[in-house]
Amino acid sequence: MKLTTFSIASALALTAAAPAFAQTTSAKAGAELTVRTEPTIAAPVTGVLAVNEEVTVDGCLEDVSWCKVTAADASGWASGQYLYVEENANAVPLIDMAGNPEELVIITQTEEGVSQGDQNGAAVATGTVGALTAVALGGPVGAIVAGGIAGTAVGAAAVEPTPDTLTFVQANPVDTVYLDGEVVVGAVVPAEIETYEVPQPEYRYLNVNNLPVLIDAETGAIVQIIR
Repeated sequence: MKLTTFSIASALALTAAAPAFAQTTSAKAGAELTVRTEPTIAAPVTGVLAVNEEVTVDGCLEDVSWCKVTAADASGWASGQYLYVEENANAVPLIDMAGNPEELVIITQTEEGVSQGDQNGAAVATGTVGALTAVALGGPVGAIVAGGIAGTAVGAAAVEPTPDTLTFVQANPVDTVYLDGEVVVGAVVPAEIETYEVPQPEYRYLNVNNLPVLIDAETGAIVQIIR
């Protein structure tokens, strides 16, 4: 896989720019999905959405890479690639609604009003290379279609991690690696990224976007996020 340099541009002030008739949208999470304080992979985590948990989407960036959401126990920004809506018993990825102001509130980005916290987050992520992909399922949209309404366990481990393995990861933290894309079970870490041994040889571990994860040693797919 060819690595491409990814860096978060200078942090952004966000303003809603949708027509008055645009409404908030109800959606669901197609994976266990991290909610962050800002629409960047370096932002602190404010909560986690369960698979198929319903959220209110207050608005999304124009490319629906990030959406501002409100749920029962979490609010903030979540990856729009892993959100879907139900239409006639089908899972429709939220990204398919991009550009339709009647269905999705669009939030525009400006260079004004940058906070110090945003600047720090951008600096930390500068120089990021590579991207998380769910190649086995055709990418994030495939993951939603396969696992959304059906509730399929995307990327589930064939052998459960033992308590010793989980304890080892928690007791041996490593520096984070920033990769483009949100951390979800089933996403694949580029082979070029260094990973670390755990007591179970079928697994490796690392920290991606400030989240410790176990990955399948052969495929590089994330099998568990350790929270």
